Amino acid sequence: MVDPQAQPYAGGPDDGAPVLVLHGFTGSPYAMRPWGEHLAARGFRVVLPRLPGHGTSWRELNVTGWQDWYACVERALLTLTDATGRPAGVAGLSMGGALALRLAQQHPDRVTGLALVNPVINITDPRIRFLRWIRLLTPSLPGIAGDIAKPDAPEGGYDRNPLHALYSQSRLWAAVRHDLPLVTAPLLVYRSTQDHVADASSVELIRARTASVDRSFEVLHRSYHVATLDFDAETIFDGSVELFARVAARAPGWT
Repeated sequence: MVDPQAQPYAGGPDDGAPVLVLHGFTGSPYAMRPWGEHLAARGFRVVLPRLPGHGTSWRELNVTGWQDWYACVERALLTLTDATGRPAGVAGLSMGGALALRLAQQHPDRVTGLALVNPVINITDPRIRFLRWIRLLTPSLPGIAGDIAKPDAPEGGYDRNPLHALYSQSRLWAAVRHDLPLVTAPLLVYRSTQDHVADASSVELIRARTASVDRSFEVLHRSYHVATLDFDAETIFDGSVELFARVAARAPGWT
């Protein structure tokens, strides 16, 4: 059963510039809905899908993998851009940032720009290299959800971290890292200085290896990993409005 707070979201005018919004691993659309609603209120056509295995149970997530999550967001991007006749901006948190980068690598003609918040494409924790075997010994470990500085701001994510799915996510990271030079879309990347889920290596790889000319890297001093629900949320939302409006104005459509 899907948690009522984890439902997908779509909003904004049908003729608005399209934006696809993507949540993170073990999270749900709940963590991204305020961002999506902010964009919709400013005239963008917003689609926020629920990734397979999310918003239900960690056990259900553990029988899905990165190809399932990517197929979901790819389908959403193709449907949105076909329906509007315009390429889309893509916003992503954590693993949603990795999926956004993959879309930009695979469909550069359909992505106008990327707004990424604490994107994860690499983890330097040495335990990651043993996931291949640890997942055979135990199905899950304590969860990573809820890394928010703001009091009483729950993320609504899982309390367990499913290891088969986490291992699959690490394969997504490897694919995205390999193809970083293919990313040419304008980039706006936010990184929290206090992030208890992701280290700084992902953002540094994005900075060093992407080919985007139009790029901005911003630091969030008051928020933890789930910054879309934290003290710096308005800064993120307003920055993405500026980016997506700017790139939409110069993006060609197609028929």
